[in-house]
Amino acid sequence: MKKKSLIAVGATLLSGVFLSGLQAASAEEFVLVIHGGAGAISKKNISAEQEAAYRAKLTEALVAGRSILANKGTALDAIEATINVMEDSPLFNAGKGAVFTHEERNEMDASIMDGRTLNAGAIAGVTRVKNPIGLAREVMENSKHVMLAGTGAEEFAKLRGVELVDPSYFATERRLKQVKRIKAKNAGVVLDHSSEKISAVGDPIDPDHKFGTVGAVALDVDGNIAAGTSTGGMTNKRWMRIGDAPIIGAGTYASNESCGVSSTGHGEYFIRLSVAYNICAMMEYKGVSLQEAADTVIHDKLTNLGGTGGIVSLDKNGNVAMVFNTEGMYRGYVKGDGEPSVAIYEK
Repeated sequence: MKKKSLIAVGATLLSGVFLSGLQAASAEEFVLVIHGGAGAISKKNISAEQEAAYRAKLTEALVAGRSILANKGTALDAIEATINVMEDSPLFNAGKGAVFTHEERNEMDASIMDGRTLNAGAIAGVTRVKNPIGLAREVMENSKHVMLAGTGAEEFAKLRGVELVDPSYFATERRLKQVKRIKAKNAGVVLDHSSEKISAVGDPIDPDHKFGTVGAVALDVDGNIAAGTSTGGMTNKRWMRIGDAPIIGAGTYASNESCGVSSTGHGEYFIRLSVAYNICAMMEYKGVSLQEAADTVIHDKLTNLGGTGGIVSLDKNGNVAMVFNTEGMYRGYVKGDGEPSVAIYEK
């Protein structure tokens, strides 16, 4: 496949959808699509330097996954490597950049799914796992279970040799200021941070309630699809709240018979609608295109219920759909030997 720029592939932004204008992948061609969270992302809230940082990190993540797929690696390996890049960056609400709970801790969730076997693994509420997506894969491949949580998940991580770190590794000043500000607001206290740019870049409508997530979906040269999602959850969450990211069918789904999906947004709504699964099910049962299925679930079902967020997805033929009902979504894709393309804003 000849290298193509974002413009050359006819990419168009319309009604919050990144319409890739991409043709289906040919045999022996791989595809990788990613997201880094959706929300009230507008140019007025992001400096040129911050925008460049996000674009560079999204590109780095795509390159990491592409290098694996280009060498005929598996979609699962590509997903894990891609998400690791974003988990290791403080820019995103996953791993190193995870938001704080009400108790000012970082609690992370993740899931991964193999579209070839429908096998899946997930973890929730972990506080010491450096790369949660890796532990989710360990659960999938080396346990009899689909989801492990909290201290049990971390005990399993020890048995599997998964890297654990001190909880302080995940703490960042920006995220700590976020949770302190929202707690003060709820208590009727006004904090003056007018001299600081402390709001999280690209956070959704209320910048103190971070619904951001990272995720990836890949199609390898053998025609296998895999999807994964990782998150720090919601700022100021309480009582071990768990969102959609670790829930198979809500935050993540993959099937070689239809498509792969990774979600980002207000998790409670994605859970109630089984967003990721429903997109694939519409394709399989109704025979509609990926784009039509994604548009229907996000713009009709999710929006009508009052939920906000988006998805990235690809089907078994390599068609890509990136759909969201917010002002923007950090996102990107790469096909075959084409150049990685990234986007942030709705328009």
